[in-house]
Amino acid sequence: MISINNISKQFGKLKALDSLTIEFLSGECVALIGPNGSGKTTLIKSILGMVVPDDGTILFNKKNISNDWIYRSQIGYMPQIGRYPENMTIGQVIGMMKDIRKSEKNILDEELIEKFELQGMINKRMRILSGGTTQKVSASLAFLFNADVLILDEPTAGLDAVSSEILKEKILKENSKGKLIIITSHVLSDLDNLITQIVCMQDGKLKFQKAKSLLKMETGEEKLSKAIAKIMLQN
Repeated sequence: MISINNISKQFGKLKALDSLTIEFLSGECVALIGPNGSGKTTLIKSILGMVVPDDGTILFNKKNISNDWIYRSQIGYMPQIGRYPENMTIGQVIGMMKDIRKSEKNILDEELIEKFELQGMINKRMRILSGGTTQKVSASLAFLFNADVLILDEPTAGLDAVSSEILKEKILKENSKGKLIIITSHVLSDLDNLITQIVCMQDGKLKFQKAKSLLKMETGEEKLSKAIAKIMLQN
């Protein structure tokens, strides 16, 4: 579904991506992991078209995304830190996004708006929201347009235990429909019951890409965090 082919990106002397090749397939729930500075954010921004690689290509459903923007309507994105116009209300932000992303294909999915009880806060301005409530808005917007691909950056950060479980259940539900979901997180315990694949990056390169079941079998570890730590130490 998304093919990353030999892409590189340099910012001054920093090589953020170094001849990176990865394939993300429909129906997978992928953990994108790696230490700070490994290139994860640059990769995500490249997929979203926010960063243009210096070399290589990115294919979305076998089509080059270069000089194209239509493919973005098939992606739902939840940033690690959502930044919205401070004077707008929750309802205005949601309405604005609906206007921006008008499409006959999109059947709105308001399940998270309902489960996070955002309707009761619809007139609250973004500037007074807690970090957790802002995360709920970001998650709701990511899933709102029923996209084929969901990219979630530290999705459970700042959420309380109940809201975190609501979001995890939603991720599993959408993944069961055959959607591709890419999750970055430093809290690996949050991912154990969600993901099917692990992609590990380091210094802008692919360190390894493995199915979760294979990783656990190779390391003899049941916990994802221990399995990843073990293979990193082995390498």
